[in-house]
Amino acid sequence: MKAYQLKEQLFSASWWKSWLNVLIGCTILASGFVFFINPYKIVPGGVYGLGIVLHQLIPQIQVGTFGLMFDIPLLLIAIRVFGGMFGARTIVAAILTPLIMNTLTYLVGENPAIMLHGKIDLSNDIIISCIFGGVLIGTGTGLVVKTRATTGGTDIIAMLLNRFAHMSFSRGILLADASVVILGIIVLGDWRLPLYSLVTIFVSSRVIDYVIDGASYDKLLFIISQKNEELTRFILDEMGRGATYIKSSGTYTKQDRDMIFLVVSRREISSVQNKIKEIDPDSFVVVVNAYETFGDGFKKLKESK
Repeated sequence: MKAYQLKEQLFSASWWKSWLNVLIGCTILASGFVFFINPYKIVPGGVYGLGIVLHQLIPQIQVGTFGLMFDIPLLLIAIRVFGGMFGARTIVAAILTPLIMNTLTYLVGENPAIMLHGKIDLSNDIIISCIFGGVLIGTGTGLVVKTRATTGGTDIIAMLLNRFAHMSFSRGILLADASVVILGIIVLGDWRLPLYSLVTIFVSSRVIDYVIDGASYDKLLFIISQKNEELTRFILDEMGRGATYIKSSGTYTKQDRDMIFLVVSRREISSVQNKIKEIDPDSFVVVVNAYETFGDGFKKLKESK
C-alpha cells in the first residue's frame, strides 16, 4: 500500500508542477543575473553578489562557479545543523542555479555591448538594469520558494546566525547582504554601487512577495496534532523559536487538546510545513498572514513618546 502511495505521489500533477517551478524559477533567477546584474558589476548581496566581486579579482572563475563554491559547504553545514528542514528541491535549486548561470554566460558572453547583438545594452541606464534584474531575480526566487524550497546562500547564513547568535532572520539577511555590498565597494571602488544594489534588493523583495502571494513577511500557524511534543522540540531546538499552547476542544469529539500557536518569517514557512508533514501528516494546520509582529525574534515594540 505504501509503495502504491509513493508511486502515486511521484507521478502526481502537483509533484511534477513543483519540480517544473524549481526549473523555471532557477532559469529566471540565473537570467536576471546574467543579462542585467553581472555585466554591470551590480552587487545585490548574497552568494552571487559575492561571486560578482570575486569574479573581478579572478576573471577566470565565473560568477556561478563562485556561487556553487559557497553554496555546497553552506548546504552541508545546514543539513548537519537543521536536518530535515532542507529538502531535495532546496539542494537541487542551489546547485542548478549556478550551472544555468554559467551556461548562459558561456552562450551570450559578459559584454553588454555584444550580448544579443547589443539589443539589451543598458550601460547608460544602470537603474533600468537594476529594476529589470530585480524583477527577474524576485520572480525566480518566488517560484522556488512557492515549492517550499530556497536557493540557499544568504538564507542559510541568516538561519545559522539565528540559531547560534540569536539574531532575527531578517537582521541576519541584512547583515549578510550588507557585508557583501561593502566588500563590493572596497573591491570595485564605486560609491554609487550601494544605490544600485539597494534598488535591485528592494525590487526583488517586493516581487517575491507578489509571486508567493504574501504581502506579509510573517506567518501565523495554528497546529492541531497528536505529536505536539515532537513538534515542540523541533520549534525550540532546531528553529530556535518559541511557541504557545492554546487550550482547545473539538466540537465533534468533545476532546480537550493543546493547539500550537507559532509565528515564523515568510522564508521559514516552507521548512516548517515540510517538518510538520514529516512528523505528523495527519495534523491540522492553518496558516494566516501577520501584518506586523512584535517581540523576541521580530520587531521591537515602539516606545511611547
